[in-house]
Amino acid sequence: MHLSIILPAKNEAPGLRQTLPGLRALFPEAEVIVVDDGSTDDTAAVATEYGARVLSAPYSMGNGAAIKRGARAASGEILVFMDADGQHDPALIPRLLEKLDEGYDMVVGARSGSGQANVGRGLANAFYNRLATWMTGHRIADLTSGFRVARAERFRQFLHLLPNGFSYPTTSTMAFFRSAYPVAYVPIPVAARIGKSHIKPVRDGLRFLLIIFRIATLYSPLKLFAPVALSFVGMGLGWYGWTFFYEGRFTNMSALLLSAAVIVFLIGLISEQITGLTYRRVE
Repeated sequence: MHLSIILPAKNEAPGLRQTLPGLRALFPEAEVIVVDDGSTDDTAAVATEYGARVLSAPYSMGNGAAIKRGARAASGEILVFMDADGQHDPALIPRLLEKLDEGYDMVVGARSGSGQANVGRGLANAFYNRLATWMTGHRIADLTSGFRVARAERFRQFLHLLPNGFSYPTTSTMAFFRSAYPVAYVPIPVAARIGKSHIKPVRDGLRFLLIIFRIATLYSPLKLFAPVALSFVGMGLGWYGWTFFYEGRFTNMSALLLSAAVIVFLIGLISEQITGLTYRRVE
């Protein structure tokens, strides 16, 4: 079983100095790929120094873009994805691989609450996990963890779905569940990152909402659109009952709410068909 270990890195020279020696000691035969995402420090030089294969981008394209470039270039049957900032311990990789050997197509390292960067991100990730669990019907312990192993043949099927930004873990997880590829979670400890995070709380606030919609539309859009449509039906009928009782008429607001219910449901139905066609093309 040949491994390809992929580390997306943007200005992560200090983290690579800590991570790469451990990787080389534990997996001397593995292919180690560092995807340099437009770094302005000596990330590429450090990676080369420790014998990693370096894929350099002339400018920053995003974490997801680095993952896609690394997955395309990898030659291994098993892909290992981990951060280059020192948070993920290479010694934990065998634990994920053992779980993969039990018949899974992807195994994810699941962080505990203490492993989150801060309280805000911890609460956001907990919400993502609960939403994704409801959507899929399977317990999802850590939807946004970047420490995971996957079978290369399976993972490459979804490269066209992965965004160039930071939500590749979300997208890949939901795509695997949607395609009935088994996914498992293994609890892992996470160290404090080395250096400064590239995530901006204010800028990434909108990303929170986009990830919610991505979770829904990637797996089953009607699970999102149908409850919204039903809520509009309820409000429309409720308003009609109120106005009929007190005014004896059917108002424009009732018509608007009931029309919105039909429109939202039809959008969900179309989205469901598009999602189905997307996964049929993958298969």
